[in-house]
Amino acid sequence: MAAPLKAFLENKPLEKTKKDPKRLSVERIYQKKTQLEHILLRPDSYIGSVEPVTQQMWVFDEDVGLNCRDVTFVPGLYKIFDEILVNAADNKQRDKSMSCIKVSIDVENNTISVWNNGKGIPVVEHKVEKVYVPALIFGQLLTSSNYDDEEKKVTGGRNGYGAKLCNIFSTKFTVETSCKESKKTFKQTWYDNMGRAGDANIRHFDGEEYTCITFRPDLPKFKMSILDKDTVALMTRRAYDIAGATKGVRVFFNGKRLPITGFRSYVDMYVKDRVDEVGNALTVIHEITNERWEICLTMSEKGFQQVSFVNSIATTKGGRHIDYVADQVVSKLIEVVKKKNKAGVGRQAFPGEEPHVGVCQLSD
Repeated sequence: MAAPLKAFLENKPLEKTKKDPKRLSVERIYQKKTQLEHILLRPDSYIGSVEPVTQQMWVFDEDVGLNCRDVTFVPGLYKIFDEILVNAADNKQRDKSMSCIKVSIDVENNTISVWNNGKGIPVVEHKVEKVYVPALIFGQLLTSSNYDDEEKKVTGGRNGYGAKLCNIFSTKFTVETSCKESKKTFKQTWYDNMGRAGDANIRHFDGEEYTCITFRPDLPKFKMSILDKDTVALMTRRAYDIAGATKGVRVFFNGKRLPITGFRSYVDMYVKDRVDEVGNALTVIHEITNERWEICLTMSEKGFQQVSFVNSIATTKGGRHIDYVADQVVSKLIEVVKKKNKAGVGRQAFPGEEPHVGVCQLSD
């Protein structure tokens, strides 16, 4: 006779089946998250690592200038800052009259702002979504002006996240913009990782157009308590990058105009006070290939190095554009060596094993 039935017939209490504490309910195993919850739960899928990493990078140190050294920073924080900065540079493509970008970093108050005087965002209500366009762009996920894959892209951004990621990883995020066409100015603030939106402030406007983004990064989400020296040095370098890569735009950092007048001027910061093996100042070869490609080459101390930009985005790991330039340079150097060898000059034309060339490339 089965034990439970025997116990019942003998009027004995049944033993309760013990629950396995390690066994999870179906509801705990299979969960559905909102898009916002998923981004905050799995940030690495959207902005990269939120853990500090140490690697060698170019930064701008106040006492040294451009400096290649070991830097400890959080890629995710760097990413959300860069989204806002690249947006400002992109506006030059939409408005050729844009002439100024202002970047401010207030370490004490953990506040970053990026301002540009290009064409403002239309301050009109979106007829389909029934929300003002600036709020749609910065406060709702998967909204973008870059969804036409048939259009040739000369700006950063593609997937409809962009600046919203900065909003999501900030405790406070404010958008201000003015639009001549609608004769209105718009201002709205989001709080608590885009979880709460303040009221939009819309007023009549008849001045010069601009857009300003101000945010306070949610530092604990990046395992940080303050915007440290390395992080600020890296962000400062990006301001210099934008000054060099955005033609016809003056860039200010914390109220001071950066002394960059173009890409060639920017490259000079890398070769300043550097000399070759016989003590001569490094020669820089500069060529504007077409309206979108500008290249500078010089001799490198540490093998092949490159600093490059595509649509204002710093491509620190290189890419096909750099591979192409490097291949072209190497093939031409090989031709030069062969010609010199035929002339009896020999390998001494290039001391060392192989010629190494540093490359800077611009595509705006």
